[in-house]
Amino acid sequence: MGVAVGIFAHQEERRIGACLASLPLDRGDTVFHVLVNGSTDKTAARAREAAGGRTNVVVHELAEGGKARTWNHFVHELLDGGEAMIVFMDGDAEIVAGSIDALAADLAARPDAHAAAGMPVNGRSVEHYRRSLREERGLFGDLYALSGRFVAAIRARGLRLPEDLVGDDGLVAAWAHTDLGRDADWERERVLACEEAGFRCEPVSLWRPSTLRMQYRRMTNYSVRFFQNRIISDIMASEGVSGLPGRMDALYGAWLPRFRSRPLPTGWFDRKALAKMREAWTRGKR
Repeated sequence: MGVAVGIFAHQEERRIGACLASLPLDRGDTVFHVLVNGSTDKTAARAREAAGGRTNVVVHELAEGGKARTWNHFVHELLDGGEAMIVFMDGDAEIVAGSIDALAADLAARPDAHAAAGMPVNGRSVEHYRRSLREERGLFGDLYALSGRFVAAIRARGLRLPEDLVGDDGLVAAWAHTDLGRDADWERERVLACEEAGFRCEPVSLWRPSTLRMQYRRMTNYSVRFFQNRIISDIMASEGVSGLPGRMDALYGAWLPRFRSRPLPTGWFDRKALAKMREAWTRGKR
């Protein structure tokens, strides 16, 4: 039984080469799936160059973007179901050497666990985030792993993330903690914080306007995620995974009247997020 790695890449022509260079592409037991989704730049071409003709590095070009939609495609259409472990990571991250082995070792040592989180190794708030992962046992989409048994259970039940979900990691962590049940079934130890697995992200810099623009978009998405998580928490507390919708915007009409922006400065992004969600709800009714 081998390992599959899903590398989610949207408009990452500048970073995908460094991402792949940080990975052990010569591992014979591992297939690396570069999931180029909704991209109009040269991400796919750059990925193929970085792969250097290796047959275990497969570049998939998916016309539609969206991390959740791509996650569903990877899990349900591209995996063969016989993997011992599946690694999920972002195409703008660089992985610390030995991380895949560390994730595999932690999951093998704890067969009752479903997921293992890689840890950030750079950034101004790195210690805060590492402490949070240790205490709360969440997942960062930049790097985490699921056991093959757990993914097999997801596939067997046909569970999919809502297509317009912002971020896969929060809901996947909830699935792991609850063993695909409800919040009442939550067990902290089903998700591990893997100290020896790490990822490095490009820091935001005043000297690099592209990183500032990226952070601005990211903050708005974080606000959308904040409101989506309130809806998901309600569903997971009552119905569990079986109550999740195919799309989050199908539920916005009932929830938008309940939402209010938080105080500034976060409230600025909340207002933009709520406007975006109203637009999606209106568009969905047409």
